[in-house]
Amino acid sequence: GIAHWEAVRAFMAYELDDFNAIQDPLGLQGPNDPPHEGLHTFRNARTDMHRRLREKEVGWVYAFFWYVYHVMTFWTLPNRLVEWEIKRIDKTGRRALPQAMIDWSQPLPVEQRAKPSNTLVRLSAKVRTLRKQYPRHDITEIFAAVYRAERPASGGKE
Repeated sequence: GIAHWEAVRAFMAYELDDFNAIQDPLGLQGPNDPPHEGLHTFRNARTDMHRRLREKEVGWVYAFFWYVYHVMTFWTLPNRLVEWEIKRIDKTGRRALPQAMIDWSQPLPVEQRAKPSNTLVRLSAKVRTLRKQYPRHDITEIFAAVYRAERPASGGKE
């Protein structure tokens, strides 16, 4: 449920319609990995950390503390718990949504939809441009950069 809500929120607030941009901003999901975080996510993170160490993007101190952090958080236990929970949910089966929720979730007719303001359209274009320039940056950092650039232009008025 939380993943679905985050997907809806990201689509509405950040105009992201790519599942990986929403769920995997660090690029830790492989092409054939399941959509949840599990042991594969940990292995991908470790592989990425070793790649960054080889390419001198990070130093040995970073790698040391990466391992210290993961040992202190019980290594792969959190990932194993997620895998166990996913298997438990799959075994019991997922419940169907109630009809009232299905009806509520239907899209509004086009004439009832809200129209974005000119400011929102302009700022969204800036966000999309920065997102293309810096695909590995967190979306909230991109929004903050656009907001900071916009504040002096508006004279500090909200």
